[in-house]
Formats: sequence, C-alpha cells, structure tokens
Amino acid sequence: MNAVKTNSGTTPRGWWLPFAALALIYLPALIDLVVNWYEDANYSHGFLIPFMSGYLLYRKRQLLAANVGRIDASGLWLVAAGMFLFIVANGAAEYFTIRFSLVVTLFGLVYFLFGSKMIRCCWFELAFLVFMIPIPYVIYYSATLPMQLAASKITVATLNLLGAGAVRQGNIIHLGGITLEVAEACSGIRSLVSLAALGAIYAYLTLKHNGARTLLFISTAPVAIIANVARVFVSAVLAYGASVDVTVEPTHSIMGLIVFVVAFILLALIAGLLRRIFE
Repeated sequence: MNAVKTNSGTTPRGWWLPFAALALIYLPALIDLVVNWYEDANYSHGFLIPFMSGYLLYRKRQLLAANVGRIDASGLWLVAAGMFLFIVANGAAEYFTIRFSLVVTLFGLVYFLFGSKMIRCCWFELAFLVFMIPIPYVIYYSATLPMQLAASKITVATLNLLGAGAVRQGNIIHLGGITLEVAEACSGIRSLVSLAALGAIYAYLTLKHNGARTLLFISTAPVAIIANVARVFVSAVLAYGASVDVTVEPTHSIMGLIVFVVAFILLALIAGLLRRIFE
C-alpha cells in the first residue's frame, strides 16, 4: 500500500469518529481494565496514566490541530495489525494482548489521520499508555519471588555486618525474638512498576538528550530495588530496636510512601547528574 497524503487546509469535521469507534470496540476491555486498576493495588497508578498521556498531548494541541487531515494510508497497516491482535487475543482470552492491541491500533489511527510527522512528535505520549496495562501474571509472579529473596538476603547481610545476628529462611528473617516475612507486597514489584512509569515521564519532561532519558529510565529498576531493600532493612531495625509493628496500618503504608518519595528524590539526583553530562 502506498502512502496517500492530503491536506485540505481545514479541520475535517468527523476526524474524531474513528477514535469514538475505537473506544466503542474496546469498551468491554476498558471496563475490565478499570476494574483491574481498582482491585489490584499494584496497578492503581493506571488511573493516572491516561490523564498524564492526555496532558502531554494537550501541550501539543496546536501541532495536532495543524496536522489533522494529513491522511497517510500507511497508518492503516498498524490499524490492521492492532485489530488482528485484538481478534486473536479475544479468542484466546489473553487480556494483556487485548489491551496492548489498543495502543497499537491507536498508534495506527494517529498515523493515518495525522501523518507520520505526528507519530515522530507524539510517539512517547502514545507509548506511555503501555504503563496502564498490567503485566501478565506469569511474568509478575516469576519476578516477585526473586525480588523477595534478594531483599531478604541483602537485609540479613547488612544486619549481620552491624552485628545483629539475623538468620534467613527463604523470605523470612529471624532477628532476636522477632520474625519478619518479606511478603509479596514487600517484594518491591509494586514500586518498580510505578517508579518505571514515573521515571519515564520525568525523563521525558526534564531531559532533552535521548541518551540521558534512556539512562534515567533504566536507572528506575536499580533505584526501586535499592529503595525496597532500604524499606525492609528499616522495618527490621524498627521492629527489633523499637518494637514497632511495621506490618499494621498505617505504619506499613506510610513507610511505603516514604520509600517511594526517597526513590523519586534519587531519580531527581540522577537526572541532575545526567543533565550535566549530556547537556
């Protein structure tokens, strides 16, 4: 298929209809996705992602208005690919692929209706929507246990360096007369997923060099892991030294919030360093 580009000089009156049709087609999947955000605290940040993406697109509203109607038929290939994924995934009840196909189809529609220039300018705003999609549970659980064990091992090693005499059994830490379990919720996967989304948008908004942006985004993984280990370590110290029950609310949630803020501060410091190096 050859690209066919047109520009009438005026905004086509029904340019929004393909997007409305897309929303209608994906309505059951979108409702299910919202329920997923509500029921699974690991992905509660999903509520924010569409608004963040929409805000970023709104900042480029003049560019969007100037390019609407620059039809590029090459975008139909992406639309076809997205709808193919949607049909196949629906038949297999594969929710991740169903949701991912929405992003692919949306890319295709923007390409078709606004032209390749808009894809080059707005690819991040569209790709950012991927962060609203929960990762497949097979990947989630395969990553959770190693992260639990890593947090347990590093915490015990650090405590023993300080002479605390901690003992580890799997993801359970014995320290004096107390026992702490590094549960699934404390594995760090939740903060990793949320911090990755935050790191991506922070890099995009605050850094200009693509190399710096990429490095900052990659750094979200070690920062999230380090922050979670610090959380487990502080929890053990508080439980052992001050007899604070770190498993009850609101202590548990407050510690999680503090650690997330500290992780973001670390990202900001890394961003400042990268800015000096690259810019």
